[in-house]
Amino acid sequence: MSSCRDPQQPTAARPQPLPQDPFIQAYFNQSQAGEYTEPYRQVSRLGDDLEQVIVEGINNAQSTVDAAIQELRLPNIARSLADKHQAGVKVRVILENTYTRAWGDLSQAEVAKLDSRDLSKYHEFLLLADRDGDRQLSPVEIEETDALIILRKAGVPLIDDTEDGSKGSGLMHHKFVIIDNHTLFLSSANFTASGVHGTLAAPDSRGHANNLLKIESYELAKLFAQEFNIMWGDGPGGQSNSLFGLKKPRRPAKLVQLGDSSIWVQFSPLSPTQPWSQSSNGLISKTLSKTTSSVDLALFVFSEQRLANVLQQRRDRGVEIRALIDPSFAYRHYSEALDMMGVALAGNCQYEEDNRPWQNPLQTVGIPIVPPTDKLHHKFAVIDGQTIVTGSHNWSAAANHQNDETLLVIQNPTVAAHYSREFERLYENSVLGVPAFVQRKIQAQQKDCSEITPSGSNSRGLVNLNTASQK
Repeated sequence: MSSCRDPQQPTAARPQPLPQDPFIQAYFNQSQAGEYTEPYRQVSRLGDDLEQVIVEGINNAQSTVDAAIQELRLPNIARSLADKHQAGVKVRVILENTYTRAWGDLSQAEVAKLDSRDLSKYHEFLLLADRDGDRQLSPVEIEETDALIILRKAGVPLIDDTEDGSKGSGLMHHKFVIIDNHTLFLSSANFTASGVHGTLAAPDSRGHANNLLKIESYELAKLFAQEFNIMWGDGPGGQSNSLFGLKKPRRPAKLVQLGDSSIWVQFSPLSPTQPWSQSSNGLISKTLSKTTSSVDLALFVFSEQRLANVLQQRRDRGVEIRALIDPSFAYRHYSEALDMMGVALAGNCQYEEDNRPWQNPLQTVGIPIVPPTDKLHHKFAVIDGQTIVTGSHNWSAAANHQNDETLLVIQNPTVAAHYSREFERLYENSVLGVPAFVQRKIQAQQKDCSEITPSGSNSRGLVNLNTASQK
């Protein structure tokens, strides 16, 4: 396949790369300061090659590689893991149970039963594997491009979140790799073409907007190794002593000092019977409550009411807040973006009991304009230009109380500058405020939901927050 230039590359001079912290390097797959050629579409495009950063780390492994990844479909990463395993390096892989079936193993009857989402993923695999373009997959093409088959043929030990004897946790949503108990890779991206490079069937796609951290720290890697080993137990087919989700032991947030950085790390989930302040969302709340000047949010999902309430309190004290939410989630009835914009949508003609649209709405909340099929998949906040909140953890109750997740809070202005640049890139090409279709939906709900009366109340005592008085 011949190489072609990125049609989205701006004609203006590209920004220069920012300085990196010696211990913490930040990468972004849609960065305007980097450029690489995708390995699968051979497109020369802007961005950091997240896959290559991870591959190089694996290739440098001397003793161990532990990878906990929700979904792994990139063959180059799989080959690196397989090669290291066969070279005598101890390699272990944990996946989410819904992503452990190799696409190349599916029969045509099974393909016909796939839902639309999985069928789209399967078609992506066909594009990835069909190297000669004849629209037929040979056994060699499948064996060389199906990541799970590559791992299986090499004998790489692998488990998923059913290893504990359950049907699986909420989600095994981690996206981290530990190399030699020292080097840590932590990402918001799943290890898929769409998560890193772009949807193969969409020429203009550049991948879901994601970030990756490479951190050199024995102390931090040790904490991640503990999380990995709790989930791993005694490995494949063992005594079901693997622990996922709420079965994992309760562990408080830990502080690691690394050079000029202070790093808090916490793993989800925490039982809802425990104090919320001790959860990952509680750690986010504590971090937000300390802000004095600005908060910038780039979030795939934002549905945690208590975090929106903290932001409202900070806004009332003069903190400038900007927020971008992925378009597929921003306008759902449970989205806190709606609260921040001062409106509410009902779900099945009912408003959430603790919903609190802001009386003084923000004009700086909206959605980024991203290439077709791409998403804003980040889960980060930049606070006062000094501190970042990042990881696999979406700002939701499910991430807090059900899923296996990672949350980092890093205080370091050098690292924060990278995330600020990414936020500004997204914000410069965004749509802010309540769109017309949401306003029409609100009006339609007021008319069509019989339980909601013109005065704003209904038989269940709920209030139409779009029309109610302050009283």
